[in-house]
Amino acid sequence: MTLETLASRADALRAELAKSVLGQEEAIDLLLTALFSRGHVLLEGPPGTAKTLLARSFAAALNLEFGRIQFTPDLMPGDVLGTSIFNFKTNEFVLTKGPVFSQVLLADEINRAPPKTQAALLQAMNEQAVTIDGTDYDLGKEFLVVATQNPIEQQGTYPLPEAQLDRFLFKLNIDFPDEAVEMSILQKHAAEPLDRGVETAGIDQVLGPEAMAESRALVDSIILQDEILAYILRLVRATRQSDDIAYGASTRAADAIAGATRAAAALAGRDFAIPDDVKRMIVPALQHRIVLGPAAEIEGRGPRDVLENILNQVEAPR
Repeated sequence: MTLETLASRADALRAELAKSVLGQEEAIDLLLTALFSRGHVLLEGPPGTAKTLLARSFAAALNLEFGRIQFTPDLMPGDVLGTSIFNFKTNEFVLTKGPVFSQVLLADEINRAPPKTQAALLQAMNEQAVTIDGTDYDLGKEFLVVATQNPIEQQGTYPLPEAQLDRFLFKLNIDFPDEAVEMSILQKHAAEPLDRGVETAGIDQVLGPEAMAESRALVDSIILQDEILAYILRLVRATRQSDDIAYGASTRAADAIAGATRAAAALAGRDFAIPDDVKRMIVPALQHRIVLGPAAEIEGRGPRDVLENILNQVEAPR
């Protein structure tokens, strides 16, 4: 397994995703970074911006078992994990597995379920395992959650707790495409039947469990120099000292950035990381992990603005 092979596999995934999703190149690149660094991803954007389509297309391009949960206010933890049902013929309880028993899990509109149901994913996302009726069930090393949420409609939604947000490696903001891309989407659909059905049809599976394990092992071989680790740490600690941030990022966040940086370097064809790799990870890895202070909110500055200001203030290694 070489860096060239990893780049080839990443290009193949991008080509398959481009068959159904247009104009989201940055989100796709970060989704691949999360895949190879074993991180979960939260996609946030207004309705109709292909969040669910991106997640479904991503799963379709992977030769992995796919599960989907449509989160609703009445969804219960058992609907996510599964339930033990008594079998009268055998006089035993038999587990009926829930959709969490998959390798790629799409948690659609995750903020529509109450915190109790959202918390059902905490162990799965952190340990790749779930505990049901006192028994542990392994979900496998390939387990990956891609969640979506709508930031506009607040009625009937439940904000994700900080503990839940901290389990996501990246939060990716999916915005409307520019005019040229939007026109391309309309032209593409205008040339197809109105009942074209599943838009992920035609996507080939280009990465299976064995190839993904090899790719992740290559990412594991990337060693970060101490100066890169020190840069990551300075940036994370700066979030705890900024007047614009009430609660800064944790050590878990710093560790997550380091892992994502290794994957970013490998995808760029290098066996070493550079400061620019770190800079690309900071906003998607931290914007959901910090809590803004009153001054920043009053002035209308968002997490991206505050984090970019920290990037400008903290000196990068040369």
